[in-house]
Amino acid sequence: MAEDKNIEETIAQVRQQIEVLLNDNSVPRNVKSALDEARKSLDLKQESYSVRASGATYKIDEISNDINLPPYARTVIWNILSMLESIKDQ
Repeated sequence: MAEDKNIEETIAQVRQQIEVLLNDNSVPRNVKSALDEARKSLDLKQESYSVRASGATYKIDEISNDINLPPYARTVIWNILSMLESIKDQ
């Protein structure tokens, strides 16, 4: 149960960072679209944590090297990917 609580906290942190990027005007629309899809993947309560994290990782990984991405946003995305990887490893 404590592990589930840790995973839920990590997912909440990921959602929070996604929200920051979604509300940033300097982030390109295609990146926001992928982030929104990743957020929806995390919200699929009927799926296991691993499946939810994998779906979100797939969407975010697609845009992590977008040339139009501001440098700080790329860092946030790498941080999100790192947190998602920690969920998949549990």
